[in-house]
Amino acid sequence: MSNFLLGRYLSGDSFVHRLDARAKLILSMYFILIIFLANNVWTYGLLFLVVMLSVMMSQIKLGFFLKGLRPLLWLIIFTVVLQIFFTSGGHVYWQWGILSLTSFGLVNGIYVFCRFVLIIFMSTLLTVTTSPLEISDGLESLMKPLAYLKVPVYEIALMLSIALRFVPTLLDETQKIMNAQRSRGVNFGQGKIKDQVKAVIPLLIPLFVSAFNRAEDLATAMEARGYRGGQGRTKYRQNKWQCADSLALVFFLLVTVALLFLRKM
Repeated sequence: MSNFLLGRYLSGDSFVHRLDARAKLILSMYFILIIFLANNVWTYGLLFLVVMLSVMMSQIKLGFFLKGLRPLLWLIIFTVVLQIFFTSGGHVYWQWGILSLTSFGLVNGIYVFCRFVLIIFMSTLLTVTTSPLEISDGLESLMKPLAYLKVPVYEIALMLSIALRFVPTLLDETQKIMNAQRSRGVNFGQGKIKDQVKAVIPLLIPLFVSAFNRAEDLATAMEARGYRGGQGRTKYRQNKWQCADSLALVFFLLVTVALLFLRKM
């Protein structure tokens, strides 16, 4: 649980930390979109180079990002296995019923693995270099045009901010409850499926109770501070688009041009 990095912010003064939250949100979503343009070794190599360069500029150790892959490793392996054994085409190395191992399947499996790693790295980079409050303010600013369509932009941003703040807290709470249950002889992830399900029940009840208690405390604190929604509220920290944000945007546009060129190789 402690390896799950969603919502965990690491303060710093790197180039990536100083970028505007709106720029990082736009670039992260844009990067995830252009990942699907990659179709060969050269294009994936370029994307990995961009990600490694971004990690270096954040001044956060690469091992921290690799650590974040562990909670999703089984999902990645499961998806890659499906791609390998259920993709037809190319040279057939092995076949049994509906299962087959082909050259296309192997290539697609490798590409799917690369996409997962790239998306997780870039998403992790966004959350560890941008505080939940900055992400909330950035999303609210980007979605502001939707307010004219009566979309509750402020409420959506607030819910996301609260969720990002509470995800690591609840995960740490889950880890404490699991350790307490292990000290009482409960084995998680061992034995038959029926026994594993039974072991999870003592974990869920105190976790739900803790989550409701934290939600109630938060609601009480907001009410005590006179919170009445986003209408008329001002912000202490203002978003400022700077030259560095524009340079980062231009850099990713150049990466897209290089990606389109490398697709033809």
